[in-house]
Amino acid sequence: MSETRPSKQALPAPASLRGAGLAAAARGEPLVVMTTLEGCPYCAIVRGHYLMPMRREGKVHAVQLDVRDRSSSLQGFDGQLTTPAEQARAWNARFTPTVLFFGPTGRELAERLVGVAVPDFYGEYLEARLSEARQKLR
Repeated sequence: MSETRPSKQALPAPASLRGAGLAAAARGEPLVVMTTLEGCPYCAIVRGHYLMPMRREGKVHAVQLDVRDRSSSLQGFDGQLTTPAEQARAWNARFTPTVLFFGPTGRELAERLVGVAVPDFYGEYLEARLSEARQKLR
């Protein structure tokens, strides 16, 4: 699986959802995909306070897709080439952030988290979705 190198502010952007999904499943984890948009303050909160720390600790396999990126090539779960923007649109996940939980074949394993409605409880919502997705992977 190839990923771009993450900066301090970004999760890696996958070249292949199929590869990222298989790598996550090999670790017994769902693939967590966050749709993002440059300058989105809520994306920065979810990334910086939740997903990046969890990724550093090895607790999640998380990547991000920029909903406006129409130039990068992305291999979908089905092996077809697309762009991050088109993939987000195909998932109807254009609000940022939207956090999705996938199995290795691209099936969603838990309800998505759309936006940050209640910041004080976001961590609990995220943990609940991760737990549900992990159970469905087994």
